[in-house]
Amino acid sequence: MRLNPFDSSNIQVRGSSGGGVGKAGGIGCGTIVLAAIGYFVFGMDPFQTAGMVESVQQATQSGGQVSTDANEVCNQGEYAREACNALSSLNTTWERTFREQGFGDRFRQPTLHLYDGGVRTACGSGSSSMGPFYCPGDQTIYIDTSFYDQLARMAGGGGDFARYYVLAHEYGHHVQTLTGVSDQIRSAQGQVGRTQGNQLQVRMELQADCYAGVWAGKNRNLIEPGDIEEGMQAAAAIGDDRLTRGQVSSENFTHGTSAQRSEALRAGLRGDDRVCDQYTNVS
Repeated sequence: MRLNPFDSSNIQVRGSSGGGVGKAGGIGCGTIVLAAIGYFVFGMDPFQTAGMVESVQQATQSGGQVSTDANEVCNQGEYAREACNALSSLNTTWERTFREQGFGDRFRQPTLHLYDGGVRTACGSGSSSMGPFYCPGDQTIYIDTSFYDQLARMAGGGGDFARYYVLAHEYGHHVQTLTGVSDQIRSAQGQVGRTQGNQLQVRMELQADCYAGVWAGKNRNLIEPGDIEEGMQAAAAIGDDRLTRGQVSSENFTHGTSAQRSEALRAGLRGDDRVCDQYTNVS
């Protein structure tokens, strides 16, 4: 995907290294146990399951040195530059979309935090083994870019569009926070049992996949040959059924099957974000 170089005035980024993964401060409900560590699902979003986020207070930021200089953070390497290029494009695309639909006052840019090893967030402590995740408590997307090498192995090869898909999916969760969908889903989860709660979580993840497709669809002029195939391969690679290899029942799926995730991405590629509403209508 031929993205323009990032505009440092249009992104909010942080970078850190050497961060510990100990307990984050200010968490009223005690230590958050990060679910499924080692279960490599990008868009892991462990903080969005089982109503965890409601009880989370502001926490300290990551340990180690932290930089907020966009040029410094974004020029750490190829993956960092790609992420910042994508973030700049995502900000522009979604700000315009919110404005066109009459909700421009709701839009807020998320922060992108590129870290190495471990990080402290407003949702608890994170580590690279979790894969990328979004924390609504501080409206930040967290990525250890070493994950992209793992993604390439999982998907049988990884081009830039597969990596953009990762970030665009997490950005989709930010959109859900801004629109109130996240709160709606968590409220519904609190009224049902575990199986139904997991089904609602799947809906939210599929909508984030759909939103990733919407971003690409609204920038179709930048898509290169092979990009869509890369995205579909990545979506299929991180389906619950493929990752668990039949060892976990479908009632425990939290992100959707390979087929569901691929189809959600494909639906979004039409470029109309309204098509993504189908995934989270829980009335």
